[in-house]
Amino acid sequence: MGVREEFFLLSSLHKFLLVVWLCLSVPLTAHCQCNTSPVIFNFGDSNSDTGGFSDALGFSFLPPAGRTYFGRPAGRLSDGRLMIDFLCESLNSTYLTPYLESLGPNFTNGVNFAVGGSATLPRYKPFSLGVQVAQFIRFRTLSPALASKGHKDLVREENFQNALYTIDIGQNDLSWSFSYLPYAQVIEKIPSFITEIKLAIWDLYQHGGKNFWVHNTGPLGCLPLKLTVYGHNASELDENGCIQPLNDAAKMFNVQLRALCEELRSQMKNATIVYVDIYSIKFDLISNASKYGFQNPLMACCGYGGPPYNYNPNVTCGQAGYKVCNEGSRYISWDGVHHTEAANAIFASKILSTNYSTPQVKFNFFCNDKSMINS
Repeated sequence: MGVREEFFLLSSLHKFLLVVWLCLSVPLTAHCQCNTSPVIFNFGDSNSDTGGFSDALGFSFLPPAGRTYFGRPAGRLSDGRLMIDFLCESLNSTYLTPYLESLGPNFTNGVNFAVGGSATLPRYKPFSLGVQVAQFIRFRTLSPALASKGHKDLVREENFQNALYTIDIGQNDLSWSFSYLPYAQVIEKIPSFITEIKLAIWDLYQHGGKNFWVHNTGPLGCLPLKLTVYGHNASELDENGCIQPLNDAAKMFNVQLRALCEELRSQMKNATIVYVDIYSIKFDLISNASKYGFQNPLMACCGYGGPPYNYNPNVTCGQAGYKVCNEGSRYISWDGVHHTEAANAIFASKILSTNYSTPQVKFNFFCNDKSMINS
């Protein structure tokens, strides 16, 4: 057997084992239980970008991106699928098409407005959260007229109200703020980020949205990029080796985001707003990496420099000189900022468990009988 054939066999086995693991790890009731066609509108950054950045800039990511599942770069900053991909799979739905996809897009199951590098602020900078919502409103306004003229592969009118609106943004706001501001001033800026998310949810609600799925932000201080470039001393590292002040800022953001979700639940009639604690999900995986079969939880699989972080801002994944691990399934971080498919599969399984959701409802609640929701 040649090297190429052996790699293909191992890659196929890896894919199969991932699918089996996900199916066994998540309660069967979380899968394929939609009474109606699931439609999702997603807003966010590179954590859920399925090709928006590539479509926007005409830019293709380079190998080894996408190697684990797609076998080629697929518009995702990972070696394979993202959390949003696994969540779509749990509904037996196809992956979300980026809003800016111009070559044969299919929007029947929703649209992905997320673009890598996006943040809540500055408000009108492409592709901030406000711009993504404006794109949705345009899509929402024009779709019925186009459908009446015979255009296919669009969301049906009734599905806009029944759709799920997922939001995963805020990491870049914190990250960029720490690049030029001290801790205290970053904390002072957090309410402005939360205000933008509030405005976005209200805009979506006023245009018919009533089902919202809001992810908080992960442990910023555990990213290999931050551990490499952010100036810190040993006293600022926690027991896992993560930068505590950065994680504290993420926690403060999450406290305010959770309070926002509680506030909006009391103000929006007939709306469901689910807050998901992504921070705890990701931090648990880093803290208990060996339990999940991972090694070097703070080290990138693809990068340059070797231990402890394998990250160099001048030689990032895909650039000349980079090094990549043989088994991405043993690593949590793919490129120092984004996660491997193996980590994303676990994140998705934890989301589907409902143990990290407030209220504790299943991901498929929006395409099923609402009387089944536990509040």
